[in-house]
Amino acid sequence: MNPLRMLPVSSALLALLLPGLAVAQSFDPKNIWVNPGFYSAHFDSGKGLENVNPGLGFEYPLSDTYRITAGTFHNSDRRQSKYVGLYVLPFEFYGVKFGAVVGGFDGYPNYRNGNWFPAIIPTAAIEGKNWGLNIAYVPTIKNRLYGALTFQVKYRFGDHE
Repeated sequence: MNPLRMLPVSSALLALLLPGLAVAQSFDPKNIWVNPGFYSAHFDSGKGLENVNPGLGFEYPLSDTYRITAGTFHNSDRRQSKYVGLYVLPFEFYGVKFGAVVGGFDGYPNYRNGNWFPAIIPTAAIEGKNWGLNIAYVPTIKNRLYGALTFQVKYRFGDHE
């Protein structure tokens, strides 16, 4: 892959991450959330898409509002995808945080020939001491990306108050 193709995505992600890094507390590994991928409930279920999307992802809170995330998973098109991004969750209602994840994805053959592309995905996060759940709305982009509600279970090790 041509590294120059990654320059716009890398620059945009850096610009998005800087505000979160500015408010970051000291790093504590026990705050890392680990996830095994996603479950995708596709809106167009007749396309034979893969609903179970196993992988490995990480999420680290920089503050109550910002979290950085990165990972890889087997996508709905049965290809390997990678992602990197920043969760921005400024709203809370009855313990559920709302906002979006802003970042980049790759691996979707019908969208930019599998190369990286930017995305903003509305997200809700429910978190306990060690277990959490991210729910995201992935919009349909006709002939490029299949829309879904995704569910991502996450876990963090250690003692949390």
